[in-house]
Amino acid sequence: MMKGYNLIAAFTILSLASTFVTASDPSPLQDFCVAIDDANSAVLVNGKLCKNPSLATADDFSYSGLNVPGNTSNQLGGHVNIITADLLPGLNTLGVSLVRIDLAPNGGLNPPHYHPRGSEVLLVLEGTIYAGFVTSNPDHRLFTKILKPGDLFVFPFSLIHFQLNIGKTPAVAIAALTSQNPGINTVANAIFGANWPIYPEVLTTAFHLDKQFVEDLQAQEWVDPT
Repeated sequence: MMKGYNLIAAFTILSLASTFVTASDPSPLQDFCVAIDDANSAVLVNGKLCKNPSLATADDFSYSGLNVPGNTSNQLGGHVNIITADLLPGLNTLGVSLVRIDLAPNGGLNPPHYHPRGSEVLLVLEGTIYAGFVTSNPDHRLFTKILKPGDLFVFPFSLIHFQLNIGKTPAVAIAALTSQNPGINTVANAIFGANWPIYPEVLTTAFHLDKQFVEDLQAQEWVDPT
């Protein structure tokens, strides 16, 4: 269970997130939107249908359970619990979401990934986390920091970033993102776990790898920390 300090800190990061709202939504809240003339086959884009305001209740703006540790017994040793408008309807149209990140001791990892529709600010509640991001072409500069409870770190919009538990105890962090549906693209999963598999010659050239090694990687099971 998170201590009282951690709960206060979690609410604090919600207020911090409000300063980021204008950075993202109402940009696209999905990976793509194919045009269609048939209204019966169309889907709602950028948000959800809105409840009649007179029928709204406090429950629409509340979520319980973020104090519950995530299951980190997987190959990554990490678990990410993201709270979007799907779980907290009151977030709809507000341009913000929240994440709890749990990392197992001695190497629990939230692997390199990026959010196509949001920036992120991370607040460490427990443990010691090595976090960083890489800038885009052509520089590819790496910015990293060792974070302890109470420390913040910002991951700019759409840049690849990661969190690694370098401590001997579980690590917990809360992150606020500037979209009600920021999306997540885990780099290794997208490259080596694509469905269907990417033609191996593409990856052998791009990553300077042996073809058999690429095929072995593609044959593995790639999981997300959720």
